[in-house]
Amino acid sequence: MKKLIQIILCQLLVVVPIVVFGQQKILPEDLKSLGPENTIIAQRVGIWEVSETVWASPGAAPVTTTGLVAERKMIGSMLQEFLIDSTKNEVKRTDLLTFNRIEGRWDYVSFDARDPLGLMPAWSSVKGDGKSIDFYFYPFALPGSGNVISGQMLRMDQTIRYLGSDQDVKDQYFTLADGTATRWLAHRYAYTRKGTKAAVLPAASENRKN
Repeated sequence: MKKLIQIILCQLLVVVPIVVFGQQKILPEDLKSLGPENTIIAQRVGIWEVSETVWASPGAAPVTTTGLVAERKMIGSMLQEFLIDSTKNEVKRTDLLTFNRIEGRWDYVSFDARDPLGLMPAWSSVKGDGKSIDFYFYPFALPGSGNVISGQMLRMDQTIRYLGSDQDVKDQYFTLADGTATRWLAHRYAYTRKGTKAAVLPAASENRKN
């Protein structure tokens, strides 16, 4: 019996590949620097004028809110953003963005005071090209409508596009867990650095099924 076990173990060693993970040589002091990725977002520090457009459902008419202001500053290697209603001087939304140099991906988390959704973390799968970043959020539940909390599950992905030194667009796509697999552009935040002229943004993309 002992000999049989030894034969099986030998066969497993032959069949199962051995994966060796390489180590990236980065000095601890290097990790404290911004690096090329976080240097890009450090250039977005400042005051930005923001418009928010919402499509409540696939095919719904857009509803746009203006008069929002984004205050951005760096905290270490993280870009912090407060989205403020300038008419009421209230923080409506906040988020943190940073490139994780150890994991080689972007980390992002947002909190919206207007909806009871809690913290919404997201991550990228690649570094990006310096012009846009794609994020995929951890699935979360919408409260629903009316007097009943339905807990409608939702998948969300987000793309941040840098159209220039003074123009940003943040598009958020929703996919409800309703069996249709319909993905639509639900929120668009258009940023213009204060004191500059807003660009004409492209029209919303068509709804599509994944």
